Amino acid sequence: MPSDKTAPWTIESVLRWASDDFLAKGIDSPRLDAELLLAHALNTTRMQLILDAKKPLLPGELGRFRALVKRRRAREPVAYLRGEREFFGRSFAVDARVLVPRPDTECLVTVALTRTRHCSMSMRALDACTGSGCVAITLAKERLTSHADATDVSPDALAVAQHNALRLGAYNVAFYEADLFPPHGHAYDIVVSNPPYIASSEIDTLMPEVSRFEPRIALDGGPDGLSFVRRLLEGGRSVLSQEGVLAIEVGDGQAPQVAALFEQNGYRDVECARDYGGIERVVSGVWYTPTK
Repeated sequence: MPSDKTAPWTIESVLRWASDDFLAKGIDSPRLDAELLLAHALNTTRMQLILDAKKPLLPGELGRFRALVKRRRAREPVAYLRGEREFFGRSFAVDARVLVPRPDTECLVTVALTRTRHCSMSMRALDACTGSGCVAITLAKERLTSHADATDVSPDALAVAQHNALRLGAYNVAFYEADLFPPHGHAYDIVVSNPPYIASSEIDTLMPEVSRFEPRIALDGGPDGLSFVRRLLEGGRSVLSQEGVLAIEVGDGQAPQVAALFEQNGYRDVECARDYGGIERVVSGVWYTPTK
């Protein structure tokens, strides 16, 4: 904290202190993290922090902020500390039961919306490995006359997803505890998934926010990271409607191999879409049911 014990601890001074502290700890976005955490501690906005920069903090406010700073020093994700993360313009509740929604995954939603324009009024979608529910709920909110099913093998993750659906008013989503595919026999216009795609041996080398805090079950994609991708490609053929689309988020550098797997499994019109950082992030293809 500020070294002058007689000086008031203002918004401006504690932000400077926390930013310098985070920078020294090797945190990538020290100022942003400090502002987000202080805004959360004060139940206000980042803009209001600027307007109230000279305002002294009350002891209780300072205590809440210091507790958050301590947890962030240990590299706990900001989204878990705040209990929410924005995705596609909506705020999703998140905690250690689910992956933190990332901007990269918005590419998966965009691909799904683009490749289902022909059935936009009646789209039936499946989001496998739904986690927080951000993809399924976003599709349901963007296409209010459509329906989305969402699956996850983790009942804890499904509890978070169902909470998000209720708080966001996504009543056209159904949730199932299942390993990728639900038990019923519905045919889908699109199947989307942000599956585990990190190679097992690489998880412990990831940034601490991920390796220490995010659920390993949502990260571990097997020896080469593509175990779930292969299962989605195989199983997708039995749940997709004629000319249904399968869209899968993949890791940096995986797209060419995954695109080849799409073609080997009989998918056509295979496309790779880039995320905001220019990385090929989503591979998608169309399934044409073979004629007998």
